[in-house]
Amino acid sequence: MHKIETILTPIDFSENASKIAEAAAYVAGTFKAKLHLIFVIREFDDYSSFFVPPVNMPNLKEELLLSAQQQMDTFMDQRKKEFADAGVPETKSEVLNGDVAEEIINYARSHNCDLIVMGTHGYKGFERIMFGSVAEKVVKNACCPVLTINPYQEECENK
Repeated sequence: MHKIETILTPIDFSENASKIAEAAAYVAGTFKAKLHLIFVIREFDDYSSFFVPPVNMPNLKEELLLSAQQQMDTFMDQRKKEFADAGVPETKSEVLNGDVAEEIINYARSHNCDLIVMGTHGYKGFERIMFGSVAEKVVKNACCPVLTINPYQEECENK
């Protein structure tokens, strides 16, 4: 039997991130597993020509990383009690940069994650069309099982 000791949960700070983190905490608490939350900043080098006048990409990256780390710290601080109440023994967070799906998959592999818990939807509209479905890419290529959660789905009633 496959033991679940480390769970990875990618978040995107969208309105759905809290729901996904809550579900991940429940699963981690159930298995007494460590919970790793990551946020991935998309690689923007390919889009530097979109800006007129051109943007200094190294400064933009540094500012984005700093801002994302501050958001992650706040996100984690706001959920300390929730994670502890769920029985999560240890939490860790990290901000990464690159292709979102690839970074999730690489992180899961390099940190020996046993399960990925992630949302089926984050941001919508143009970003989804432009970047494709991250969840779909992760499900197809992950080195471990992936539990996807549709944050728009109403909870089923037991009948």
